[in-house]
Amino acid sequence: MPNSTENNKPHVAVDNTPKPAHATTGNSSIPKGRLNKTPKIIANGSRAFVWYLLSLVVVILDQWTKWLAETKLTFHEPVPVIEPFLNWTLAYNYGAAFSFLADAGGWQKWFFSGLALVMSLFLIGYLIKAPRQAKLLSIGLALVLGGAIGNLIDRLLHGHVIDFIHVHYADVWHYPIFNIADIGISIGVALIIIDMLFLEGKRNK
Repeated sequence: MPNSTENNKPHVAVDNTPKPAHATTGNSSIPKGRLNKTPKIIANGSRAFVWYLLSLVVVILDQWTKWLAETKLTFHEPVPVIEPFLNWTLAYNYGAAFSFLADAGGWQKWFFSGLALVMSLFLIGYLIKAPRQAKLLSIGLALVLGGAIGNLIDRLLHGHVIDFIHVHYADVWHYPIFNIADIGISIGVALIIIDMLFLEGKRNK
């Protein structure tokens, strides 16, 4: 005699339809493999060596042009290059930018040398940790590093920084005389600021 209990059991329909490999939220579909996945920021690591080479190029170019200025130019005697805008004029800076603390009495040599050394060591370490995809940032850091080392060599060897690039307009306006290291630092800082303002936020999203 059939068991009445079994006959009264409700029949449950089994859905064998394959499940989609995505999670649906509203009207959008996100593949499961992409859920909770954020892009990885990979540091330069050993690839920082490439940026160190760029810094070395800046140092070599800076020291070579300063050697030419010392051997070919006479102190404070302008040599016209593009009149009335550019001269080569050999000058010595015992201070920082714009001759800041140039007449301080000698202690500024060690102060600015120590400052440049600390900055250089920081930049060497930071280039290793900088994001690999942030090439503009790495270029800027490398240029600043090369410029800082170039001027540091001057302070340690000569007690002053050798300048020779004189931008002016006739005798009406004169920009402080500078060198290749200063150009590297200025361009490098500009690139770092551009990266901070326009690129860093995109990397962190």
